[in-house]
Amino acid sequence: MEIIMKRNDRMMYADVKQLLSDIYMKITWREIASDYFGKSPSWLYHKLDGIDGNGGRGGFTRDELSTLKGALVDLSDKLRTAADRLSVE
Repeated sequence: MEIIMKRNDRMMYADVKQLLSDIYMKITWREIASDYFGKSPSWLYHKLDGIDGNGGRGGFTRDELSTLKGALVDLSDKLRTAADRLSVE
């Protein structure tokens, strides 16, 4: 699925949630919000649900989406490193 940025430079929540559907329930979003964004868990959940701070429609900016991508890549690298430490001989 291709990501299309909206006219106001915001990604709508359904697009991001759908793209992350295979891992959505396996990730601790609270830690991602804190460690990578410096924000509260509710902030990230609102972003994922397409709600802005005022209760209106919202989404991710390009920079926020880039940060989210970087966070997931960083976590995948850490998982790979941890898995590689497990030697099965």
